[in-house]
Amino acid sequence: MNIFTTRPQISGTFGVVTSTHWIASSVGMAMLERGGNAFDAAVAAGLVLQVVEPHLNGPGGELPAILWSAQAQRTDVISAQGPAPAGATIAHYRAQGLRYVPGDGLLATVIPGAWDGWMLMLRDYGRLRLRDVLEPAIHYCSAGHPCLPRVANTVAGLADFFRDNWPSSYDTWVPGGQVPVAGQLLRNPTLARTYSRILAQAESHQSRDTQIEAARDAFYRGFIAEEMGAWLDTQELPDSEGRMQRAVLTAADMAGYSAQIEAPVWGRYGDWDIAKCGAWTQGPVLLQSLALLDGMELRDLDPHGADFIHLVTEAMKLAFADREIYLADPNFTDVPLQGLLSAEYNAARRALIGRQASLDLNPGTLPGFEAQRSAMLAALERLSRTDGAVYEPTMAHLARKRGDTVHLDVIDAEGNMVAATPSGGWLQSSPAIPSLGFCLNTRAQMFWLDEGLPGSLAPGKRPRTTLSPTFAIQDGQPRMVFGTPGGDQQDQWQLIFFLYHAEFGMGLQQALDAPLFHSTHFPASFYPRSRSPGQIMVEDTFGAQVIADLRARGHDVQTAPHMSIGRLTAAAQGADGILRAGASPRLMQAYAVGR
Repeated sequence: MNIFTTRPQISGTFGVVTSTHWIASSVGMAMLERGGNAFDAAVAAGLVLQVVEPHLNGPGGELPAILWSAQAQRTDVISAQGPAPAGATIAHYRAQGLRYVPGDGLLATVIPGAWDGWMLMLRDYGRLRLRDVLEPAIHYCSAGHPCLPRVANTVAGLADFFRDNWPSSYDTWVPGGQVPVAGQLLRNPTLARTYSRILAQAESHQSRDTQIEAARDAFYRGFIAEEMGAWLDTQELPDSEGRMQRAVLTAADMAGYSAQIEAPVWGRYGDWDIAKCGAWTQGPVLLQSLALLDGMELRDLDPHGADFIHLVTEAMKLAFADREIYLADPNFTDVPLQGLLSAEYNAARRALIGRQASLDLNPGTLPGFEAQRSAMLAALERLSRTDGAVYEPTMAHLARKRGDTVHLDVIDAEGNMVAATPSGGWLQSSPAIPSLGFCLNTRAQMFWLDEGLPGSLAPGKRPRTTLSPTFAIQDGQPRMVFGTPGGDQQDQWQLIFFLYHAEFGMGLQQALDAPLFHSTHFPASFYPRSRSPGQIMVEDTFGAQVIADLRARGHDVQTAPHMSIGRLTAAAQGADGILRAGASPRLMQAYAVGR
């Protein structure tokens, strides 16, 4: 096996794998080498990511994924974003004196979806057995893995809080009272026992599929749900602001959950067709941004110049403003995607882009949605207008306590493709369940506690997540999967990467290495949901003249150091049949491997 870091151009016999951690990338490659396909590789890599990047995702989190099946010639979405529990009502949260769902602690939890999503992928698309894909995660839990500096920093910053408030997290992440040091082997023997117990119960069945079903049952209707529910029933613990909380999640909520396979949402840009997850994610924002930019002759611009940055930023502001009004779980809300993505609507919206930066939050109005627009704008007006979204970071230089996300891409020799963006269950977001060795998610913070809004909290409803993998077809042929961690910035960075590649002809790694920018003009999806009108963050690599030009246009420019924004990865199959992959060198953590 060959490992290529930061700048691979890989010709594949087995396939290519990218992820936000080198161990997960190599584990995914190992699955391909032993005869598995892209889906097996993604499952194994995803389960390992929960172990080696516990500050970024975990078994109690969520999973959106886009899959291309070469055999079925079909694109599918796996929705493993758990919904709100039965007890998660606006009245209950308001009775706790809350205006917004907290950003951490027990009240911020929805039903964990990631495990069922991975098992669904394995059962319906993979071919290896459960033991094959789960053993690497068990190994790294038991034998240990090198502790990342950011894991060590995160635990160090929270050790006192854990000791005083979340003792189960202290026991899990500060074993023996010793804060982990970067580079030392970090173990999670409790999670190893949990996974081993799942495997033992599964292997009491004979066939591959019944073993996978038994693993799903163990998590949602067996010992994991039972122990989780029993522990939560006894706990009243503070969040980071000192508010005492009791969970609303129960074993009964777990028993009723299963991940689903859905159709993607499609958009077109030039000779590309781009697939995203549905309106329960922010994914359609990327498609709308492309619709706004289509026909603007971007390739005549300098991709690192002020004109390009200005036009892309203003288009993103319009699309993200529409996100706030219209995108939500379509099982509960009428989402007018056809109108939002139509050429006519976006031509009218495009006309709003001028030479100067807009400081207004300016969503469009679609027929029949006038009252919804007014109600959402009234809710948004009550938000803070300062930079303060705290529980998912977007750059390397943000505070230690914030959580984030991971991403992986896989293409195998058969042409199967996967892009997956697991998240949630961060070690810093929720107390560890002592008998299981993992934390719950905090995705409920995406909900509103106002009645009658598209994103209002309701039992059984999925929060509108920021998690947003991408699949792209060029000239009718499957070409590329890509994505990134980064909360509200995910579809901003992906848009810029895609334009660098599709409009300006940059190779994958060149596009990943190019400087990035993003806007914080619109409301954050995370507690406390603040916004900074007109603000953009740009890497200082763009240069003093470009930054001065942007400021002259009215942008509130904040600069970030070279290579400190974004953590994109991508994998592609060219028209020549060669597989290529790339991973951002930002944070020196993402890798691409292939053979």
